Amino acid sequence: MTRDPADLTAADHLDAAREMTAANRPYLAHLLAEEAARRTPDPAAAAGIRASFPDPTTNREETD
Repeated sequence: MTRDPADLTAADHLDAAREMTAANRPYLAHLLAEEAARRTPDPAAAAGIRASFPDPTTNREETD
């Protein structure tokens, strides 16, 4: 089943973000969550989504 990406909802993106987290794909999960937050009309809910899926590049630690 192919869907037009414009028809996807915030819930669709959030579900996909959870799937990517389970698949150990944190950056993709973050990007999907950002899109879910962008499509969420309530600013508090959008902030909660962003907090649940932080950018993994900002908390990476370099190792030698």
